[in-house]
Amino acid sequence: MAKKTEEEDIEKKEKKLSSARTVFGLVLLVFSIVLCISFVSFYFYWKDDQSQLTSFFDQNITAENIIGKAGAYLGDIFIYRGIGAIAFFIPFFLFLLSIRVLFDRELLKLWKLLSHGIFFIIWIPVFLAMVFGSKWLLSGLIGLEVYDYLKSILGTVGTALILFLVLVLYFVLEFNLNGVKNQLHTFQKKLKSNDWKEEDSQTEESEPFAEDIKYEKIEDPRTLKSETIISKLKNGETYGNEEENEIISTLEPAKPEGILHHKTKSANFEIDIPTEEETVDEIVMTVESPKEVPLDEEKLSTSLVEEYGFYDPKLDLPRYQHPTLDLLKSYNTEGVNINNEELEENKNKIVTTLGNYGIGIASIKATVGPTVTLYEIVPEAGVRISKIKNLEDDIALSLAALGIRIIAPIPGKGTIGIEVPNSNPTVVSMRSVIASQKFQKVEMELPVVFGKTISNETFVTDLTKMPHMLMAGATGQGKSVGLNAVVTSLLYKKHPSELKFVFVDPKKVELTLYNKIERHFLAKLPDTEDAIITDTTKVINTLNSLCIEMDNRYKLLQAAYVRTIKEYNLKFKERKLNPEKGHRYLPYIVLIIDEFADLIMTAGKEIELPIARLAQLARAIGIHLIIATQRPSVNVITGMIKANFPARVAFRVTSKIDSRTILDGNGADQLIGKGDMLFTTGNELIRMQCAFVDTPEVERITEFIGSQQGYPDAYLLPEYFGEDGSSEMREASDMKKDEMFDEAARIVVIAQQGSTSLIQRKLSLGYNRAGRIMDQLEASGVVGAFEGSKARKVLITDLNSLEQLLKNIN
Repeated sequence: MAKKTEEEDIEKKEKKLSSARTVFGLVLLVFSIVLCISFVSFYFYWKDDQSQLTSFFDQNITAENIIGKAGAYLGDIFIYRGIGAIAFFIPFFLFLLSIRVLFDRELLKLWKLLSHGIFFIIWIPVFLAMVFGSKWLLSGLIGLEVYDYLKSILGTVGTALILFLVLVLYFVLEFNLNGVKNQLHTFQKKLKSNDWKEEDSQTEESEPFAEDIKYEKIEDPRTLKSETIISKLKNGETYGNEEENEIISTLEPAKPEGILHHKTKSANFEIDIPTEEETVDEIVMTVESPKEVPLDEEKLSTSLVEEYGFYDPKLDLPRYQHPTLDLLKSYNTEGVNINNEELEENKNKIVTTLGNYGIGIASIKATVGPTVTLYEIVPEAGVRISKIKNLEDDIALSLAALGIRIIAPIPGKGTIGIEVPNSNPTVVSMRSVIASQKFQKVEMELPVVFGKTISNETFVTDLTKMPHMLMAGATGQGKSVGLNAVVTSLLYKKHPSELKFVFVDPKKVELTLYNKIERHFLAKLPDTEDAIITDTTKVINTLNSLCIEMDNRYKLLQAAYVRTIKEYNLKFKERKLNPEKGHRYLPYIVLIIDEFADLIMTAGKEIELPIARLAQLARAIGIHLIIATQRPSVNVITGMIKANFPARVAFRVTSKIDSRTILDGNGADQLIGKGDMLFTTGNELIRMQCAFVDTPEVERITEFIGSQQGYPDAYLLPEYFGEDGSSEMREASDMKKDEMFDEAARIVVIAQQGSTSLIQRKLSLGYNRAGRIMDQLEASGVVGAFEGSKARKVLITDLNSLEQLLKNIN
């Protein structure tokens, strides 16, 4: 019974103690919150409440502080008359203490925190008074008074030095910085000692394992037999220190051979206990040291990034400057001019014409664009859309306007659109769309700005998302200007290391302006003088060369385990791909063909097949096609080409058949010309006014870029040898062998490694020239075909065979 009463008394005491802890914890929690709110509110209302503190118990006088006069009084005591901003430590500490009392959880080491807090409550107010002067809201009156006293004795500089010394001493005593100093001193001694190298090598070998144990040889002059040791330990007697006793106590009785084994988790080792003829001093311990783990590619790339930073292809031309806006012309007729009389007149004509055919209109809204105004009408209930669509010619007749287009219905809206050309259209300059915020802040891989839509918004799209574009339009309707707008927008956004153009111009006059930027933005075949391709034979070779480039890039992507050029270049920038294995930064390549119909007439299938292959496969590795033609007939734009060109741009064409060929629907025959265009990516048609860029503007842009430092040569595409004329082309290629061809061949054969980077290092050549020599070595039969990240196979095994081959070639 006595035991039960004692237990009941203990339980009652524990309950009372628990209740007291809860009450005390809640009081601390509430008080910490009250203090925090009082302090924060004090900083906002101290001016208003300063005069109220003298009448604390007067009910007619109120304070602006959120906690009232009590809050104002607390803020006055702790902040103004006390320690300033550091007073916030008090509610913070009380809050943590309340959590400790209530939940028995210690978020921080409270007593350690309290010791730090007491020091900084003394130090920080004086420091703030020294830095900010008489701003008592930060330092409090205590900080000001202490600082003024120290300043009167030591001066400003002396006070600052004393504060700094006190802070340093506090950190030395509190955080044991003296121990760090001793470790550094010991480290210096080891550097001077002769045993440093041996100890360093041992620590390097054991570094990857955290549980490795160091073993020291213990000199024991006593000669004890293993049975004696074990018997002593069995009887409770000691042998050596406690750690040795623990290890030896785990030993099993001696085996017939007299060897005892003991293993630990950190390393596999054996302790041999000697037989009667051996002594303890001759104990042999064999430790299997772990093998050094080599750095994998991930760690290597991380170390390279830490040392050199991410790879930046722009550093090849670090001083390159993008074209400026002043190179483009601004026009006085820019901007949308709203003619209310014209809008009202057109509205009345539309309403009257539809009314004549018994079609009522519930509402009508006009959206004015630079060239065309869109009238959105909501017909009355029961009106069939096809009935309005059939009145297209009647509405055009009543408005006496060219280029009326009816959209029935407008996608995404419950309205019918009637597009009516403006009587006074405005010019959309290239400068206005380039300078727009939408283009300047766009984050796209290949941003293309075409112009402005009917709602006068700048239209920007990404060429990589298209991914290929088909452009058609009759002569003089703005097709060439559209091509220049595409090229100009890319030149304003991209660095020469990120983008290359391949221009095909059968007319020989449209794209020749871009010859000046050959060493910056153009790509071409080796051994060709002009980067702008005008000859049909060279066009075929260039397209097939792009196919080879495409295949080579896919091999690089396969070796890098990525799917797109964006992922590949990102991995290359992170230095995760080794250039010595053939990897390199891949720029985007944009192929632009003007007058595609002429090429089809002269070359036919030889042109169509490589274009179809590029259109089907090249988007993932950064090769994009833009094809323009005057005559979009079905024998020019075949089904194979149309299927792989989802993005279409249509300027004005002469017939509905041509419109359906390019857009798969009507509309292009109803445009008004002079840059009026329709754009689609397979969904809805977007009508817009193409931005106008004149020839002098293109000249100024190309001169600005061409006058800057460029690459030694244009971006060289892989060499291509046709199947029919391969022997003739090889003979022509052999006649123009590189001067270093023979020496490069000898280096490759001696090393038995067909690597472009090897030729670069040994002959101190640039990558383009070394790659060109490698292509010539492949054409000559010295090395095999490109195999992605692997080095090419060397087909010549010895120098004698090589010399014979070089003799035949020369």
